[in-house]
Amino acid sequence: MIHRFTIADTAKGVRLDNYLAETIDELSKSAIRKIIDLGGVHIDGKRVRKCGRQMVLGEKVELHHDNQPLEPFRIAPEHIVFQDKHLIVLNKPAGIECQPTPSRYKGTLYEALQIWLDRDTRFGRKLHIGMSQRLDRNTSGLIVFSIHPNSHKGLSHQIQQRSMGKHYLALVEHRPDPPQGTIRSFLAKQRRSNVMKSVQQGGREAITHYRVLTSSSRLSLVAVRLETGRTHQIRVHFSEAGCPLAGDIKYGGTRSIAGITFNRQCLHSWKIDMLHPVTSAPLHFTAPIPDDMALQELDAAGEVHPPLHTLKPGDIII
Repeated sequence: MIHRFTIADTAKGVRLDNYLAETIDELSKSAIRKIIDLGGVHIDGKRVRKCGRQMVLGEKVELHHDNQPLEPFRIAPEHIVFQDKHLIVLNKPAGIECQPTPSRYKGTLYEALQIWLDRDTRFGRKLHIGMSQRLDRNTSGLIVFSIHPNSHKGLSHQIQQRSMGKHYLALVEHRPDPPQGTIRSFLAKQRRSNVMKSVQQGGREAITHYRVLTSSSRLSLVAVRLETGRTHQIRVHFSEAGCPLAGDIKYGGTRSIAGITFNRQCLHSWKIDMLHPVTSAPLHFTAPIPDDMALQELDAAGEVHPPLHTLKPGDIII
């Protein structure tokens, strides 16, 4: 949601928070102050985070609101999967942006990680974040950051060379046919709809390997391994295959299935295999499947076969 205004003569000198509270009926002054603090207000194209900033005649004001919680996300020990002086691996909750957006800077994963690292005095230096990969806001699970200049190049190289093993679990509608395979296409963003789509010309190559682990008539749990990492790649490939992710409204998914409501696309980055970018030691990380993917409820209801509780970790590898 975006609110746009041009400051008139009558608003000159008015505080930013007071002006927005008087102008936008559907947001309380408390909410507006929180949105300003998060970084959701821009004046003449620049982010402004001071509630008391006075309005100037002719200024263009935009308030961006993403309808997400207004309390900023903060990293806790349970989000840390691994950390040394070169790398940090996080288990990202769904609903958190990886990097700043027009709606917020404060509370993004990047900003929360910077605060976490600024408090870490073990290494005797300021730790700088290098971001080589991203997850969609509503995708949960593992994400790796470099926190030392010596590690960023090696981490980026593994991603560019496609040598990092990136494994996901996706809950999709229906049953992919065939039950195991590879989806290849070239993806490009559609300007009008702002969605990604497979195209015949142009675009960037996207390769998705998958295997159905268990399924019912309405849902399938699918193990996915990415060879490339394009924007919305898994979501687009399964949507175009007629099996959109459960809860993924943007790409044709359904919110309520088998009596269960899914409030986000059911996609989880569950396993990463890589080499340490400095020591070359093999590293393997996993993140448990979050409760909001409702796998336990589906299992208890007998919705999938074979039952989910009979799956072993080795069954999930592609």
